[in-house]
Amino acid sequence: MSFAFTHPALAPFDIHNQQLAANVHPTDWLNPQPKNCYDLVVIGAGTAGLVTAAGAAGLGAKVALIERELMGGDCLNVGCVPSKALIRAAKACAQAHSASEFGVSIGASWAADFSVAMERLRRLRAGISHHDSAARFKSLGVDVFIGEGRFKDKTSIEVDGKQLHFSHAVIATGARAADLPIPGLREAGYLTNENVFSLTTLPKSLAVIGAGPIGCELAQAFARFGSKVIMLEQGKRFLPREDRDAADIVKESLRTDGVEFNTDATIQSVRTIGNQKQIKLETSTGPQTLSVDHILIGVGRAPNVGGLNMEAAGVTYDTRSGVNVDDHLRTSNRRIFAAGDICFPYKFTHAADAMARIVIQNALFFGRKKASALLIPWCTYTEPEVAHVGLYASEAQAKGLSFETIKIDMADIDRAILDSDTQGFVKIHYEKKTGKILGATLVAAHAGDIISEVTVAMAAGMSLGKLAAVIHPYPTQAEVIKRAADAFNRTRLTPRVKSFLGILIRLSR
Repeated sequence: MSFAFTHPALAPFDIHNQQLAANVHPTDWLNPQPKNCYDLVVIGAGTAGLVTAAGAAGLGAKVALIERELMGGDCLNVGCVPSKALIRAAKACAQAHSASEFGVSIGASWAADFSVAMERLRRLRAGISHHDSAARFKSLGVDVFIGEGRFKDKTSIEVDGKQLHFSHAVIATGARAADLPIPGLREAGYLTNENVFSLTTLPKSLAVIGAGPIGCELAQAFARFGSKVIMLEQGKRFLPREDRDAADIVKESLRTDGVEFNTDATIQSVRTIGNQKQIKLETSTGPQTLSVDHILIGVGRAPNVGGLNMEAAGVTYDTRSGVNVDDHLRTSNRRIFAAGDICFPYKFTHAADAMARIVIQNALFFGRKKASALLIPWCTYTEPEVAHVGLYASEAQAKGLSFETIKIDMADIDRAILDSDTQGFVKIHYEKKTGKILGATLVAAHAGDIISEVTVAMAAGMSLGKLAAVIHPYPTQAEVIKRAADAFNRTRLTPRVKSFLGILIRLSR
């Protein structure tokens, strides 16, 4: 089978993106002859689909995998992988700016080359892409079909003119950047995560609509390269999901990097004037006009439910929330499951991976695993990073739990001081009576790495006090967790306990 295919992620079509395309959407790919009946047919080759297909095939199931665009999904092509490559390059710019603090003089003539950074991004992404390639999954025993899959009925899917019959199927088609109903926006053109990583020239000015994780990460990155970045957030809340103290620290960090904020504006319309995009705003002080080179949309995700003909399969869905599933990830058709961004509010790669493992057990082995039992940490990769797991204080209060919070500032941690990474803190919420960890928020340079220690403790049902017995290498920033555990143990030293311990000490003389 040979066909023409274009995708925003493949521009510019240089040697690196040619390698990417050859791996994740090979134009010379020959779809196999379908087997009589598959144990599992997976629609969508993003994280959820890939993990489901590889895991099921490894256990001996007959598996087909269908992808109409790029294997690897958002994470590889337009999400985690390219964004972290860009963020790392932007960090190098920030480090150059602050080099003199560490006794390194690089002079005033240094310059950031955005095109080189983006070429590096494309090169590294292409190098990683073989893990998600059609050829690799074929070698794992998966029948890979490149094309658009549509349900024919409750037990079959059509792709490339072929009919695939299944015992079970999995919908894992993911999500895309949500559209905004702003007059003139579509006509003026805008960037999303799907095309922003195809830029080769640094925008002189950039308006970022949305102050969620995607907007914040990219606003900081572009500002560090030298773009004039203005963040627009109609909700007047920065990182609205996060702890307010954490959000305030990140906002100040972005401001230090040159990001400007307008959280008191409603966007009325957008139009193009010459090479500029003119944004008309309504604020509390009256109308304003903002002109920029590019507009980046970082507001929300919309599930990819279109084109699947799920009605024929008896699968119910909503255009906003995605495919309807129960706690076992089963759809309204008992033979069909869903996993990943298409059905879950937490749209993270690691959440999709975890759900795929649930689907394998429940679909193939009569399992009863529940998605509600998942303990999902997450991280926003600004500098400093913000990571979280479990309950926020407001959620614990809403549940009527009796809890306390311990907060340790990174400014009290020796390694953070030595690294000049003193912005941030850890907050750990714990049950008063038992010391059970209910949730934690960490703001630190390596928060995404460090939060896993708390996640493991919570998954194992450990009390906060037990973490004090875990030896942490000194000096590390992760020592902030041990410091919090020590602080918890000190709260147990009530006057009565101290009196009893004093008696024991005297008896030991």
